[in-house]
Amino acid sequence: MKKILLTSSGFDSNNVLGLFKSLFDKEMSSVKSLFIPTAANSPEAIAVLPECMNDLLKADIISKNICVFDLHCNMEYNELCQYDVVYFTGGDTQYLLDRINNTGFNESLNNFVENGGVYVGVSAGSMVATNNLTNNLGFINCTLSVHTEVASVVGTIDVSDNPHIDLKDGGAILILDNKYEIV
Repeated sequence: MKKILLTSSGFDSNNVLGLFKSLFDKEMSSVKSLFIPTAANSPEAIAVLPECMNDLLKADIISKNICVFDLHCNMEYNELCQYDVVYFTGGDTQYLLDRINNTGFNESLNNFVENGGVYVGVSAGSMVATNNLTNNLGFINCTLSVHTEVASVVGTIDVSDNPHIDLKDGGAILILDNKYEIV
């Protein structure tokens, strides 16, 4: 079952935090996370990394179960399967997507997601999953804007016609298999 949570700004709302926690069938203290800060390649994005790490900690994932992995090489699928969730931070969307594809991590990641691993995107980490850029991850047939003033309407999304979705901070798209919902 696909379990994907695409956020504008991480777990800064109780609703999004609760949805994230509901994606696991075990205690949060035993969840293992791969934290990928690769998109944060500017001073502004780097400054937000502690807030992103704090998302996982406030979800009750213990620090020893969080591994930081900067995509300068591939991680094979069998190694990636040691984790329950892959968390992508924000920053430079094109740079992040290039690193995912150029290292071959896209193949491992797609297998991970197809086999029930949880994918969390924050800002750029969400946009690489959409049709914003060519050679994207293709997790949802839409284009996405994050950090918007006005959000798209909450509810089920029909992705058959490649809609555009606006997410305010505190908002997210939840994907469970082939069900798409703005929350």
